[in-house]
This record gives sequence, C-alpha cells and structure tokens, in this order.
Amino acid sequence: MLSDKYIDEIVSWNKKFNLTGLKNKEEIKEKLYNDSLSIAKVANLSKKLKVIDVGCGAGFPGIPLKIEYPNIELTLIDSINKKIEFVKHVIELLNLEHAEAICIRAEDLAHDNRYREQFDLVISRAVAKLNTLYEYCLPFSKVGGLFVAQKGPDIDEEIKSAGNALEILGGRLKEPIRIPSGYLVVIEKAKSTPPGYPRRTGTAAKKPL
Repeated sequence: MLSDKYIDEIVSWNKKFNLTGLKNKEEIKEKLYNDSLSIAKVANLSKKLKVIDVGCGAGFPGIPLKIEYPNIELTLIDSINKKIEFVKHVIELLNLEHAEAICIRAEDLAHDNRYREQFDLVISRAVAKLNTLYEYCLPFSKVGGLFVAQKGPDIDEEIKSAGNALEILGGRLKEPIRIPSGYLVVIEKAKSTPPGYPRRTGTAAKKPL
C-alpha cells in the first residue's frame, strides 16, 4: 500500500535527519497519517479540489490526503529545504500526479498571483498560533474556499485572540470539529484578503494582528 511505503520512508529518512519526533511506524500511522485524514470531515475530497499544505514538514496532512483522495491537486510548501527534498522524493516514489512541493516561505508565495487566492482548500498542521497562521494561510484561499488548521485540544484562547486577524484577512470562523488529537479549526474565506497581507517575512510571528 502507498501509505505503508510513505511511512517506511519517514522511518528511513528519520535516521538521517529529524522529520518527526515519532519513530515508531504504528505511532506515525495513528498520530500523523490517520489524523491527517480527519480533514475529510469538513471538505469533499472526492472532488477535484486545489489544495495547498502550508508548512508541510514531512508531508502532513497533505500527502496522506493525496494518497487517499488522488483527485485533489496538491501543492506543499515549507521553508526547510531538507523537508521539501523528502516530500519531492515521496511524490516521485509514490508516483503522485498533480502534486508539487516548493521550498519557500508562505509570506513570499502568497504574493505570487499564480497561487494567491487560487485554492479551494488550505491546510496546515502544527505550524503557528492562529493569529499568525491566519496571515500565512488565508491569502491562499479563494473566496468561498476553506482554511482548515489541525490544532491541539486547547484552542479557546487561541481562537479568541485571533479574532482581529480573522476580520482583517477576510475569514469567518465555523464550528471547530473535534478529532482524536484535538480540533480542526475551520475558516471560510468570506472576502478577499487585502493586498498588503501577508506582511514581510517574520512580521506575522513577531507582531500578530
């Protein structure tokens, strides 16, 4: 199975550099792979959706979704070149069509008109707090699209503190969805993101909206 090949590659590459803190195949499958598939609870992935995974790391949640829902068109981005090298290797090894991996910061790619507001679904896992993450991710979503963040169990304060960012960036909070690892924070793109966002590299993290 493609999922087994993917997990085997994670274990193998983990010996060379740290892709994930989980080293056991069963843990990777349960806590990372299966958990990634929870996004199917809020998006109809049987359709030919354009999806971008922001801060993909070793490919979660994007690669599991592409394996299980091959119709999606997937872009994965991360600023760490070794992780993108791994994701490119997996795409080639598993022969995943209509999938690309790019080593770039979200703040830069989001100002490229080929990617800005072009995606039906934006996804991210364990990248940043919501008031920063919204600025990285919402510019990629087309109006009417969704941004889904996989977060841990304690989200109330994060959601509250990110309300201003959400309003500025054009998002509308939907009801969070409980999953085994925590919650899916689901944002509908209600209106276009102002052209000045995201701000220059590092600003969103240092000075959240």
